[in-house]
Amino acid sequence: MSRSTTTFPHIARLASPVDNSTRTLRQFRSDSVGGDSYGGRMTQQITVSDDYTGTVSPDGEQQNSAQRRTLDNATIVKISVGPMDNNAYLITDAATGEALLVDAANDAGVLLALVDQEPGVVRQIVTTHGHFDHWQALVEVRDGLDVPHAVGADDAPDLPITADRLLSDGDTIAVGDLTLDVIGIRGHTKGSVALVLTEKSGRVHLFTGDSLFPGGVGKTWQDGDFEILLGDVETRLFGRFDDAVVYPGHGKDTTLATERPHLSDWRERGW
Repeated sequence: MSRSTTTFPHIARLASPVDNSTRTLRQFRSDSVGGDSYGGRMTQQITVSDDYTGTVSPDGEQQNSAQRRTLDNATIVKISVGPMDNNAYLITDAATGEALLVDAANDAGVLLALVDQEPGVVRQIVTTHGHFDHWQALVEVRDGLDVPHAVGADDAPDLPITADRLLSDGDTIAVGDLTLDVIGIRGHTKGSVALVLTEKSGRVHLFTGDSLFPGGVGKTWQDGDFEILLGDVETRLFGRFDDAVVYPGHGKDTTLATERPHLSDWRERGW
């Protein structure tokens, strides 16, 4: 059974006040790893808060703002861009400063400003799936950073550029000393991928694109796709990890532990 709704409740806009603990970062990039830089671009100012709640928005008081979560081996910066409230994530290895950008979705100037301001150097971009709202800024950001790009093999034809690497379930991505696992999650699209970042402590962080959200899985269109999507989410995410923080393609974060009790409800309702 496919979802018949034309709107997607997990893409609703979010709004909350910016906390006083935010700090404004420098307007020019002044440090880098291994002497690399991005050409000293003048950029917008992006405000990054270390008070991580997982709730960000491209509008209102939160415009050009982001949140940083510090792990024992990496940092994750989350920012929302574009009219569909797309989340983009900057994952930086704490040991080497090498970084990965997940979903150059929109607002290329904002994403490039964030990259310029954050410590470390982006070495690659990953697109979680081929839907247009997740790659609107890809060409400009890829050209601005001059780094390779990767996407799930089955979604590569939907993108406006030729990918440098085609991803499949079971692959790994090196980001400095970090190794991120790639999990194929079919159903929302044929080539959707989730990325797995594991801390030294064993805590798991999942970047799920539009395959898993608070309250359910992503939208499907054709008969049978919902069953495929929920099946992959159950076996490849819930079946593999007891718990994990979930970073979706839109909206707030969640955890597997929070969502696990509702799996049977999702299957029964058919979306």
